[in-house]
Amino acid sequence: MKILRKALIILLFSSSFLFADEVYQVQKGDTLYSISRKYQITVAELRTANNLNDNDVLKAGQKLVIPTADIGTAAALSSTNKSEASNSAKTETSVYVVQKGDTFYSLARNNGMTVPELLSLNGLDSNAVLKVGQKLKIRKAASTPEKATEISVKPVVEPKLTEKTPDTRTYGVTTTDSSTSWPVKNPKITYINGKVSGVQLACLSNETVVAVREGTVMYVGLYRGFGQVLFVQSKTGLIYAYTGLGSVSVKKGDYVTFGTSVGTAGVDSIKGTPQITFMVFQNGKAMDPAKAPRG
Repeated sequence: MKILRKALIILLFSSSFLFADEVYQVQKGDTLYSISRKYQITVAELRTANNLNDNDVLKAGQKLVIPTADIGTAAALSSTNKSEASNSAKTETSVYVVQKGDTFYSLARNNGMTVPELLSLNGLDSNAVLKVGQKLKIRKAASTPEKATEISVKPVVEPKLTEKTPDTRTYGVTTTDSSTSWPVKNPKITYINGKVSGVQLACLSNETVVAVREGTVMYVGLYRGFGQVLFVQSKTGLIYAYTGLGSVSVKKGDYVTFGTSVGTAGVDSIKGTPQITFMVFQNGKAMDPAKAPRG
């Protein structure tokens, strides 16, 4: 019995460590941008996880929570449009009074929500900053936010992939669709199932990738697990994500029109074949890319 109890304690301790947030101690010369590049997440995610605004200045020794990379959240937080409040009649909510140390990230995590859902439920945009005493709607009674566990900071190193590296992705239907405009010509389309839904588009080596919807480039850079990434926001607020690119020919702030070249196709790190992954998000939730508006 004692052995079993000890084993359970070890298991619980290990589980809490595995799912704990990583904490980074700011070094002299660090900026939100440099730290976000180091961990291959967006500045918006880093700022939201630490309840910082654009005018906050980092100080050496300051500790920052490094949130888990989530491309849906990254897409939502890259949007400049104010989120529409969710229909509270369909969602059982309670009111939570913001305490010192709370962040949107910690409150969302502790209540089984995503940051975009929490922002949307309260009619807030990605630039919002929490204030002590502020009242928020949440889906259930809030618990005391968990403290991040400080662990040694290690630089992000992409794993070296070999022919024996297993492909853990889950695939759905593979098809072709000549009636719909895609970022590459005549692609072989494979739906990806799981936490993030989208399509893999098999194409020619170094093929030009074009925008399928006009909009503003909101983010360009490496994103953990997705390689070179480009987010384009349409006038209606949808985020079109072009990922796994070999090169990018536009920069943040550019306005691209339908058919504009935004870069070239990359190579799948596991299969070794030329392709990109294409996703479309609405308030952080993925939608069927084939059904997203074009033009």
